[in-house]
Amino acid sequence: MQYVQRSIIQRHKRRILTDYRGESEGSISKNSYTYKDAGVDITAGAVLVEAIGPLARATARPGAEAEIGGYGGLFDLAAAGYRNPVLVSGTDGVGTKLKIAFAAEHHTTIGIDLVAMCVNDIVTRGAEPLFFLDYFATGKLDVEVATAVIAGIAEGCRRAGCALIGGETSEMPDMYHPGEYDLAGFAVGAVERDAMLPRDSILPGDILLGLASSGLHSNGFSLVRRLVQDQGLNHDGPAPFEPGKSLGEALLEPTQIYVKSCLAALARGGGGLKALAHITGGGLLDNLPRVLPSGAAAVIGTGSWPIPPVFAWLASAGGMDGHEMARTFNCGIGMIAVVAAEHAASATAALEAHGERVYRIGVLTPRADGAAAVILNGAEGTWPR
Repeated sequence: MQYVQRSIIQRHKRRILTDYRGESEGSISKNSYTYKDAGVDITAGAVLVEAIGPLARATARPGAEAEIGGYGGLFDLAAAGYRNPVLVSGTDGVGTKLKIAFAAEHHTTIGIDLVAMCVNDIVTRGAEPLFFLDYFATGKLDVEVATAVIAGIAEGCRRAGCALIGGETSEMPDMYHPGEYDLAGFAVGAVERDAMLPRDSILPGDILLGLASSGLHSNGFSLVRRLVQDQGLNHDGPAPFEPGKSLGEALLEPTQIYVKSCLAALARGGGGLKALAHITGGGLLDNLPRVLPSGAAAVIGTGSWPIPPVFAWLASAGGMDGHEMARTFNCGIGMIAVVAAEHAASATAALEAHGERVYRIGVLTPRADGAAAVILNGAEGTWPR
């Protein structure tokens, strides 16, 4: 347990002290500069790394508990119970959803988004996310804001079952507008070699199960922000699609993390769960084909799940047709599982037991050369302009 805190604090403090010494040694001159004069507050950085220690410590798990310091975070695969593992890595950010957080001055959930975008990718290979590292960069460090962001990252790690074993906090004057920051996340997971997804057994007749999204997740926000601006809406004002919430609060609903439910379905399915597709940028049309063989097409009935109000509002406000909606947004489905027909009921039960809302949204059919990989039935009626 102590390793997680010690590892992060040692690395962050070393970065601060190394930078301080380098600046000091090079600036002993008649002008007597300090690092703080250049815009980097070492004291604020030290306060932050002390604050995030308990947050990281709360994400400890088997494999990330050794009391060892060093320049790199350590993870013991044997202690985590793996026999013949393949490592799976992923990195991502949250895009211009950050701009919504800045405008709404709401920073407590954006870290959950950061973790979700990485670990949801990793689980599509059948892998369990093991550990996570973050990169937080800003022009002037605001300890309260940074702590809120990293608290969200720790919460995301807790939901995914992975350890937050390190990170980097970088204060870079003049690189960012006041009050703004940037985030990147890095996750590593593992899967036993004989359990990797997608499986070679995918074939026509397999069922598509759609796992409900929690909203927009972290994609399409450049378009969303443009619509908000053109509609003259304010992030402090009421959300036009969700009564009782401000627009900023509604748009910042954090990305659903599907790790524990999908791993449970894999463990229970006996090979019946054959593939997982994380629906991110590119929407339904571009993500599902990434896990399908060339001879299979996905036929999706868009009326088979309830469309969250935010997407109906976007379609109306933006005058977007069904095709544009389906290639930009998740449209209410954040993950799609490809399962054998005889295992669809048990997979659904396993996913629902872990809190997912699951819909049977389609089926795989034979696909001719050059034919579309995803066929949407009813999109124009589901998402009217």
